[in-house]
Amino acid sequence: MRCPFCKNSTTKVVDSRISEDGFVVRRRRLCLTCNHRFSTMETTSLFVVKRSGVLEEFDKTKLLAGVRKSFQGRLVDEDVLAQLAQSVEDSIRARGVSQIDSYDVGLTLLEPLQKIDEVAYLRYASVYQGFETLDDFEKEIKNLRNNKKPDINKVHELPDDE
Repeated sequence: MRCPFCKNSTTKVVDSRISEDGFVVRRRRLCLTCNHRFSTMETTSLFVVKRSGVLEEFDKTKLLAGVRKSFQGRLVDEDVLAQLAQSVEDSIRARGVSQIDSYDVGLTLLEPLQKIDEVAYLRYASVYQGFETLDDFEKEIKNLRNNKKPDINKVHELPDDE
């Protein structure tokens, strides 16, 4: 770690603290050359593998943007959406992987979304799982009425990533 003041790489950790969510470590450092103190924040990296093979850092705001589209015209508390995004991230991080396919991110979102709002879930699932016919919608509505878990094993051609 380089000192932001003198750019020397000889620093020492003076204090470390873990954030409330447990995913970030704040370190207080001392430059051994100029004696300035500074803080660093360390976090684990989580990357999403797009269908094109490109790696992108996981971004909850991007996840939320997609989910908000499924709630268009429906009332939803922003705190509920923030908790949803955090639970999806927590679930992915609990797998202990540093990379995850974008498709798997969407699958991880489906079940908690269904518990929040079935209409928003159906909108999201119809795009994400590529519903092509009314039968696809009818089957998923029947599953919802029977309180079944979403049929996440259905394989369809996915829409292009934005």
